[in-house]
Amino acid sequence: MTKEEFKKELQQRLKEKYAMDINDASSQELYNVLGSVAKAYYSDAWSNTWKDYLEDGQKQAYYFSIEFLPGKMLKSNLLNMGILGTVEAGLADLGVSLDELAQVEQDMALGNGGLGRLASCFMDSIASCGLPGNGNGIRYDYGLFKQRFVDGYQVELPDEWLRNGNTWEVRKESKAVDVLFGGNVYLAEDADGQLRPVYEGARRLRAVPYDTAVLGYQNHLVNTLRLWSVEIPESEEDHYRSIEDRRAFEDLTAVLYPDDSNERGRQTRLWQEYFFVSAGVQSIIRYYLRLNKPLDVLNEYVAIHINDTHPALCIPEMMRILMDDHGMSWEKAFNVTVKVMSYTNHTIMAEALEKWPVALMKDNLPRMYQIIEELDRRFVNELTICYPENPELIQRTRIIQNGQVHMAHLAIICSHSTNGVAKLHSDLLKEVVLHDFYQLFPERFNNKTNGIAQRRWLQLANPQLSNVLDQTIGTTWRKTPGDLKLLQNYVEDQTVLDQLAEAKKSNKQRLAAYIEETTGITVSPEAIFDVQIKRLHAYKRQLLNLLHILKLYFDLKDDPKKVQESRLFIFGAKAAPSYTYAKSIIKAINEVANLINNDPDINGRIKVVFLENYNVHLAELIIPAADVSEQISLASKEASGTSNMKLMLNGAITLATLDGANVEIRDAVGDDNVVIFGMTEREVYQYYERQDYVAKDYYDQSPVLQRILNAFVDGTIPNIYFEGREIFDSLLKHNDEYFVLRDFDAYVKAQEKIDGLYRDQRHWQQMSLMNIANAGRFSADDTVMRYAEEIWHIEPVEQYSKKKG
Repeated sequence: MTKEEFKKELQQRLKEKYAMDINDASSQELYNVLGSVAKAYYSDAWSNTWKDYLEDGQKQAYYFSIEFLPGKMLKSNLLNMGILGTVEAGLADLGVSLDELAQVEQDMALGNGGLGRLASCFMDSIASCGLPGNGNGIRYDYGLFKQRFVDGYQVELPDEWLRNGNTWEVRKESKAVDVLFGGNVYLAEDADGQLRPVYEGARRLRAVPYDTAVLGYQNHLVNTLRLWSVEIPESEEDHYRSIEDRRAFEDLTAVLYPDDSNERGRQTRLWQEYFFVSAGVQSIIRYYLRLNKPLDVLNEYVAIHINDTHPALCIPEMMRILMDDHGMSWEKAFNVTVKVMSYTNHTIMAEALEKWPVALMKDNLPRMYQIIEELDRRFVNELTICYPENPELIQRTRIIQNGQVHMAHLAIICSHSTNGVAKLHSDLLKEVVLHDFYQLFPERFNNKTNGIAQRRWLQLANPQLSNVLDQTIGTTWRKTPGDLKLLQNYVEDQTVLDQLAEAKKSNKQRLAAYIEETTGITVSPEAIFDVQIKRLHAYKRQLLNLLHILKLYFDLKDDPKKVQESRLFIFGAKAAPSYTYAKSIIKAINEVANLINNDPDINGRIKVVFLENYNVHLAELIIPAADVSEQISLASKEASGTSNMKLMLNGAITLATLDGANVEIRDAVGDDNVVIFGMTEREVYQYYERQDYVAKDYYDQSPVLQRILNAFVDGTIPNIYFEGREIFDSLLKHNDEYFVLRDFDAYVKAQEKIDGLYRDQRHWQQMSLMNIANAGRFSADDTVMRYAEEIWHIEPVEQYSKKKG
C-alpha cells in the first residue's frame, strides 16, 4: 500500500460510511474508518491462515487465559502490517495526526496486570514467530474497573471500553455453542448398553465468540484471539424473567474477577471459568472433527495450554466431551487429555493456589464434579499401590481434600507439563511449593522464564530510542530482539551515550506534560524518575517504597541544605476491590504525596505522583521515561515479573530484591549494572522455619523507623486516621508479614547508591546502555519458541509447509 493508495482508500471509506469529507469528520469517526481500512488490508491473510491450517492439518496451540491485556491495537496492527510509517505520513498529508486518532481508542479491558499482559505478549509473539496458535478468553463488558481517586481513596467505576464498539472484533454467531450449568446429572444406560449422562433441570446459556485478529510481525500470518460473550438462547428465555435471574446472567461476562467475598460472587466466578473453558474446548473439538481424524490422536493436532489455574476445568471438560459426546472409554479419554494439556503455574504463595468448595462445584457444575471425583479416586488408588507406606503423600497431593477441589493439583496430575515462569520460581516449585508433585512427576516440571514483546514495548512505546538504535546498530533488532546485544559495542562511545540520554530526556518531558495535564502537578524532567508500577499487593511492598519516601522527607525537613538528588516517585497500580489493606496503602501514598508536594520547605526536591487507572497505554508513557525500576517484592514471593523486563528494555536501572526474574536480569547485565538489596529466598525460608522474626525489635532499635511509623498515627500524615492505624498495626502488632522493617535499612542504602550512581552521568548512561543491550534475552519470541518446541510440539508454519512439500 503506497501513501497515495492509502489516502484514496481512507477518503473513499469515509464517504461510504459517514458521507463526509476529512475536514468534517471527528477523531472518533476517522479512527473507525482507519480501523476498517486496516481490517480490509489484513482480512485476506486472516482467512488464508485459517484455510492453510485446515488444509495442511497443522497442529495448533490454544492458549486459555482468563485475562488478556492487549492494549490499544491500532498502531500495533499498522506496525505488524509494515504500514505504520505510510499511514502516519498519509494522515499528515490530510492534516490528521495518527497520535490523536490513537488516543480515541480504548484499552481493551480484558485483564488486570501481569497475567493478562503476558498472555497478550505471547499472542503477539506466537503469530510473529509464524506459529499456529490462538487465544481463548472472555469478552468482559467492563473488565476489571476504571480506577479513580476521590479524597485519596480508590473508587471503582465501570470501565465502559465497549461504549463506542470495538473496531477490531468480529462476531461469529455461526460458531456459538451452548454451555450447561446446575441441575442434576446421573448416568443411565442407552439403547447400546452404554452409560450416558442424563441432565435434569440444567440452565443452558449461549456462548457467542468474538474473534480478534492477532497479526504476526510482517509475515502475513494472522492468528485469532477468541473471546466469548454470554447470551440467553431463545429456548431458555422463560428461565430469565426475574430481575435477579437476569442480573446473574448478565454478571457472567460483566467484569473480570467478580468480588468473591460472598457466595454469589464465588458462584459467578466459577461460572465464568467453566463458561469460557467449555465454549473453547467445544469449539476446538468441532474444528478438529473437520480434519476427519480419529479423536484418539487428538494430541497430534491440538495442544491446550492452561495459563494459571483459572482454565483448569479444561481437563474435566475435555474428558466429558470425549466420553459423553463421543463414546470414548475413560482410559483412552484420560490418556488423550494428559497429552493435550499443559499448565503454567504463576504463583509461589500456596494460599493463592485456587480451590473451590466441593458443595459449590457439585451444585453448579455437577458433571464436572463427577469427573473430578473419579479422577481423584483413580489417582488415590494408583498412589496407594505405588506408595503404600506413605499415606501422608497421597493425602497432600489428591485433588479433593478437606472439602475443597484443588485446581492446581488437577492441572498437574492431568497434564503432561507444569512450568514455572522464572528460574527461581521453578526451583521453588520443585523444592518447596509443589515438591510432592515433583517427586511423583519429575519429568513434567520445567522452567519457561517469561518474556515481553519488544515490538510494543520498544518500537511502539519508545520511537525516540528505537531511532537511536536503528542509527547505531541497524534495524535487524526489530525482527531479532537478541541483536540488541550489538549495542554493547558502543558502551564507550560518548556520542551514542548522549543520544540515548537525549531520547530518555524527551520521554521524561512527555511524561511530565501528561502528569501536569492530568494531575496539575508540575514535575522537573531533570529529577530521577523512580517508578513502581505493580498491582497493589502487600508482598510487592509499595509500603517499603513509601517508608523510604518519608525518610527522605524528614531528612530534608531537618536539614534543608542536605545534598540529595531530586526525585520524582511514580506509582501506578490498582487494588482488588475487596482488598481493604491494599486500598489503605493507596490512601496513605496519596496523602503522603499531598503532604510532600505542597510543602514549601521541600521546594520540589521530592515529588510523589500516583497516576490513576494504570493500564497498558499509561505504561507506554511511564516506562520509556523511567530512570529507576522498583522491583522490591519480598524474595520468594514474585513468580517472575515482566514490568522489570520492560523497564530494563527502555534503559531504566533495576533496583531489586533477588526475586523472580530479577535474578536472571542480574545475571544478564552483571552486578555493576543493577542495584540489589535485601534477603535471599533462602534467608526468608529460614525465618519461616525458625519463627524468630520480631518486627517490633527493628522499630525499638531504630529512631528513624519510629519517627516514620509514628507519622501514620500521630497526625503527621493528615487524613489517614483509620488507614494509618491499620498500616501501623500490620507492621508491628501483626509482625510485618512481608519483612518490610527487616529490609528497610538495606533498601535505604540501595537508594543512596542510586543517588551516587546518578551523579556520575556518564556511568549512569553506560549502565542504561547495558540494560538495553541485554534486554533481548527476555524476548517473548524466544519464550514461545521454547514452549512450541518443548511442550506444545508445534512448528512454525513455514517449516511445516516445507516438510509437506
